[in-house]
Amino acid sequence: MSGQIKVFIVDDSAVVRQVLTQLLSADAQINVIGSAPDPIFALQKMQANWPDVIVLDVEMPRMDGITFLRQLMQEHPTPVVICSTLTEKGADTTLQALASGAVDIITKPKVGLRDFLESSSQHMLQVVKAAARAKVRALASGALRGPLALKVASMRLSHTSEKVVALGTSTGGTQALEVVLTQMPSNCPGIVVVQHMPEKFTAAFAQRLNKLCYCEVREAVDGDKVTAGLVLIAPGGLHMQLRRSGNYYRVAVGDGPAINRHKPSVDVLFRSVANVAGENAIGIIMTGMGDDGANGLLAMRQAGAHTIAQDRDSSVVFGMPREAIARGAAIETLPLASLAQAIVQQR
Repeated sequence: MSGQIKVFIVDDSAVVRQVLTQLLSADAQINVIGSAPDPIFALQKMQANWPDVIVLDVEMPRMDGITFLRQLMQEHPTPVVICSTLTEKGADTTLQALASGAVDIITKPKVGLRDFLESSSQHMLQVVKAAARAKVRALASGALRGPLALKVASMRLSHTSEKVVALGTSTGGTQALEVVLTQMPSNCPGIVVVQHMPEKFTAAFAQRLNKLCYCEVREAVDGDKVTAGLVLIAPGGLHMQLRRSGNYYRVAVGDGPAINRHKPSVDVLFRSVANVAGENAIGIIMTGMGDDGANGLLAMRQAGAHTIAQDRDSSVVFGMPREAIARGAAIETLPLASLAQAIVQQR
């Protein structure tokens, strides 16, 4: 079994454990070494053979997933993928899990569970494989969190009138965005964000960030004006594009086919920013698996924008930034802790 990704499943639903075991075990690169209905049983079983990735439910008896996750990240940091119900209540709990060090989300409905999981099998396999490569020790220790929050928050922006900042991220992005956005001053340039995340989760994510940041953060609505001090996050399940409206920028939010398997897609946002804002934009591609955003960032650079890729060491998954760098899309490569300062210093 050498070289396989060892996965352990923790979920109080016997059906979920059975279906996930079957789906993941069908991939030759994955070995499901066990499962348990709650964290107490899981800890007992995992001691003899520790997994590379844990798939974890968040609502379970005896010990909830959040408590278990926080304990795990303190004592034995391990990549964790949250298996969460697609509800608003589930979204709030899942965001707590992501903030506590979980790598990514797999959603599950309350009904039609088996059919849903089977139809989403390829995505699940990708998420688990990406999690196996994730750098969770840095997340668990807080090493990715920059020390510049108060310093940057008190800085004067050199120029804000026409600037728009576009951020694109995926796996590990919820933590990375928190690092960057909590360092933004209240009069930061208008910021538009695509974070790969299911519907219902982005609204809760924006609300959480809004409580933590000096600037205003909210889920984007079609027609929203992009203004200084405002961060707009693309809604899960919809694309977001930048549009020019007289002397202002606005966002267009709407449906459409998935691009690079994602909706919202970073490429869709970045290409629109390249077309509309050109040299008045800053584009930053951050941690995530795959290549969504790499071509869009290249289009931004070719249009005169300043483009940045997060570096390997600070990325939880160095997929999207690596592809952007390989295609010549990034003018510079910076660690996560330097991204906020790079934004406010751009003229």
